Amino acid sequence: MTQTDLSSSAPVASAPAQRLQLAIVLPTLNERKNLRKLVARLDAALGDIGWEAIFVDDNSPDGTADEARAINQEDPRIRVIQRIGRRGLASAAIEGMCSTAAPVVAVMDADHQHDPKLLPQMLAAIESGEYDVAYASRFAEGASTDAWGRPDRVKASGFANALARRVTGVELSDPMSGYFMLRGTTLRADAHRLSGVGFKILLDILATVDAPLRVKEFPLNFAAREEGESKLDRTVVFEFLIGLYDKWLGRIIPTRFALFGTVGALGVIVQFAILWVVLTGILGEPFKYGHWDADALTFNIANTIAAVTAMTFNFVLNNELTYADKRLRGVGRILKGWFQFALTCSLGLLTNIGATAALKRMHISDVIAVLVGIVLASVWNFALSSKFVWGKYGN
Repeated sequence: MTQTDLSSSAPVASAPAQRLQLAIVLPTLNERKNLRKLVARLDAALGDIGWEAIFVDDNSPDGTADEARAINQEDPRIRVIQRIGRRGLASAAIEGMCSTAAPVVAVMDADHQHDPKLLPQMLAAIESGEYDVAYASRFAEGASTDAWGRPDRVKASGFANALARRVTGVELSDPMSGYFMLRGTTLRADAHRLSGVGFKILLDILATVDAPLRVKEFPLNFAAREEGESKLDRTVVFEFLIGLYDKWLGRIIPTRFALFGTVGALGVIVQFAILWVVLTGILGEPFKYGHWDADALTFNIANTIAAVTAMTFNFVLNNELTYADKRLRGVGRILKGWFQFALTCSLGLLTNIGATAALKRMHISDVIAVLVGIVLASVWNFALSSKFVWGKYGN
């Protein structure tokens, strides 16, 4: 084959019609109905700017990822990352920002609460070289949250922002904002140090990057969500607190285990309270010198009731807080999850009750006996419930 033949047979890449300047990352969960209207709004707002939109979808059951793929067939600027077995706003944003070749990346919601018309102004601020980060603030002068119609959420966000400023020293009017923009190189340089766990990603970036970042603030008229499911809920302040923990202590004790242990500690209080009510309040057994005046059978029955109640309490709280990113929803799934939780924790429950009974027979204080039973069961409960209730083999 001649040189001419080799040249003619080689694929020739066509030059892009427009230089890619900006990637907009949109974490989604059940946002299918929002996508087409949002793409139209992005196109109208960005004009001749070279852009792409990356929907990072947490395997939404409503078909959000399939809708994004369908739009891609009409508009190749639309991409989708469908995540299987993992969820969370912060990790989705990080994954999306690291997946693009665009020099500048933005993160915004897909629910129409964030106005795309701010994107060109934010991009101009970054490309000017005068700023490292541009973000939209719900609480800056000229901003408004009236259209949001959620004064409870405004109050919760305001409290979280005040706490964020005090703890991190980041002096912004809205460090918990989910609408921001920065250079991709800035993000990728410290992506491996970001928490990605229950933490507002902008605040995480500002608290992680060593060099001070120059920030430009834009007032945002925060709108009401149109369709879909918010990734932020009543646990917004709790989410912020566990993010701080993960950043500062997560390498010592894994964050999820620490949360599981905290819930378990509350369960200890519940178990003792129920045990007290059953033995003292219902059965009328007196409590003296660290012991209830009850025979072994009566005590074991009462302790079983208390342990099952505490286990149910732990399931509910773990579902709402510890595994908020994998939360089970709907009566059917919750009941199934509770059954799986009870099943996987059954050995831990037997260990709890058995160890307590054995120590009681050895005339150990009832309080110490119950505590030892709880501690022996805790690691087993965490390992199996993480896998079989909220993990790969769960719902």
